[in-house]
Amino acid sequence: MPTLAGRVALITGAGRGQGAAEARRFVDAGARVVVTDVLADEGKAVAAELGDHAVFVPLDVSDDEQWRQAAATALDSFGRLDVLVNNAGIYGTRPLLEETAERLERFYRINTIGALLGIQACTGAMRNSGAGSIVNISSTAGLVGYPGHAGYGATKWALRGLTKTAALELAPYRIRVNSVHPGVIDTPMVAGALAGSGADFPHVPLRRAGQAEEVADLVLFLASDSSAYITGGEFTIDGGALTGPAVRDEG
Repeated sequence: MPTLAGRVALITGAGRGQGAAEARRFVDAGARVVVTDVLADEGKAVAAELGDHAVFVPLDVSDDEQWRQAAATALDSFGRLDVLVNNAGIYGTRPLLEETAERLERFYRINTIGALLGIQACTGAMRNSGAGSIVNISSTAGLVGYPGHAGYGATKWALRGLTKTAALELAPYRIRVNSVHPGVIDTPMVAGALAGSGADFPHVPLRRAGQAEEVADLVLFLASDSSAYITGGEFTIDGGALTGPAVRDEG
């Protein structure tokens, strides 16, 4: 397993789902973690589970001042900051002609601007550490178009573009920036979309939803020195869904 021994990571949306799985994986790999979320009870529970290796900070990712406080807590609690995982996000679908500017703005505030504010708040501490890794959690909806995803998808495409620019501008400081693009992952955020689907997913070659722990393994790789020569990359984890039509051999 890749190691994060001696590293400190800040993970947003870590109170449940992919963020919580990432926090657990990081601690298993030797890291200390700043668990952040707007869901205070869930975030505190994850931090308590991880013991002395974690601390919880309430964080609305659309609030610049709260970001500054979260980054300061990492330094106050653990003395450094090496990894940022912009995992927090909101999801929803709506037909294009029914989408509203207000709803789109909320998607952007959390899914895209939140990541920008995080990068700005944490880069100084990473420069002081001598290097760093930033992992932005986008979506397959940030790689291709899906019906009903005008709002959500637009923000995930924007996050993909932000990743590319950040990778170029932060490379001189040895800070790497990559994006991860999950497909259907069995987490609370998409539980409604999965309801009634059962175990079979005809559009996914591997015929199942992914698990949060599987995404966490990829994020751990990108956070660690195992990916030291990778920046500006985009990594799909979708059971092969974007590869092409799923075909089942019934013979």
